[in-house]
Amino acid sequence: MRFEKYPFEKLSELLKDITPNADYELSALTIGEPKFDTPQFIQDELKNTTSFLQKYPASAGLPELKEAMLSFVKNRFNVELQMSEIIPTFGTREVLFNFPQFALFDKENPVIAFTNPFYQIYEGAAIASRAEVIHIDLTKQNNFKATLSDEELKRCDLVILNYPNNPTSAEMTKEELGQWVKKALEFDFILVNDECYSEIYFDEKDKPVSLLEASVEVGNTSFKNVLVMNSISKRSSAPGLRSGFIAGDKEILEEYMQYRTYVGCASPVPLQKTAALAWSETSHVDGFRKIYKRNFELAQEILGIKPPKATFYIWLEVEDELEFTKNLYKEKHIKVLPGSFLGRNGIGKGYVRIALVENEERTKEVLTRLKDFIDG
Repeated sequence: MRFEKYPFEKLSELLKDITPNADYELSALTIGEPKFDTPQFIQDELKNTTSFLQKYPASAGLPELKEAMLSFVKNRFNVELQMSEIIPTFGTREVLFNFPQFALFDKENPVIAFTNPFYQIYEGAAIASRAEVIHIDLTKQNNFKATLSDEELKRCDLVILNYPNNPTSAEMTKEELGQWVKKALEFDFILVNDECYSEIYFDEKDKPVSLLEASVEVGNTSFKNVLVMNSISKRSSAPGLRSGFIAGDKEILEEYMQYRTYVGCASPVPLQKTAALAWSETSHVDGFRKIYKRNFELAQEILGIKPPKATFYIWLEVEDELEFTKNLYKEKHIKVLPGSFLGRNGIGKGYVRIALVENEERTKEVLTRLKDFIDG
């Protein structure tokens, strides 16, 4: 198996011969990148810590950054981790790519399972690991919730879930995630949840849960075989800060930390110091949530779409996602991402992903344009 082109490359090829309607300004609703300025206090901290560029960054991360991340986990999920149960990472993209290679390296015939549709790094990691892939198909019929048979789980060495989910916006309950933890212990596979959308939610009384919470709930307080990954990118509108973490099973993390000393992906010290401040502050995150919530209220008013509980994506069902994407670009100068570019084996076909990452005024204008196209 070879590395596939990224979804955005496929989109460029799909649209390359189309001349869009020049009456409209381009609106790109394709990428999950917040279109808001990074909060000023984060920018100021970065400017104030440039003197630390003279230092090599430690692979294990600054103690103050780890403390900030531990406090985030405790305050957000009521899970108290030890220093040995968390590792700061250079965002989550690098760890999602290299952790499977570490975990599967000594397996003779490695098997990895991950949710489908998916963030393409999962597939890239599988290819780099020469692993057999089991797709966990997310469909309307199963409410986009991850399930596998015991026969399939017995074969797995590593399973990657992604909840809240990109691109479907689906969630899993603590009880449902707890069942996955039990299966990871029963069949002895490593279970990972990619939780980078956990902080984009709209109801304080109904927040997304963490796999760590589910692990504690079912009595696995040592987090054996259980790991989560999270990032500051969406939470703080700071994808360029490249601050994430992997947390959970300390025995796995101890060996993985040794591996990371060879990888050379430690975050520069000014970024770590800035990230420590960003992870510790929460009021700015509340502000971003209000914007996203309003965007979904507009989507409900204009398109009649029921808002999700988390993420900033609409997983819009259409008749033909490729024709929809091409015609929408041609007639209304709007870019969306065909769902089939995010899935395999027909999963994602008949959907487009729409990222609501602009301000209210911009979102209202583009959704109105989209409604006109659908009605036409």
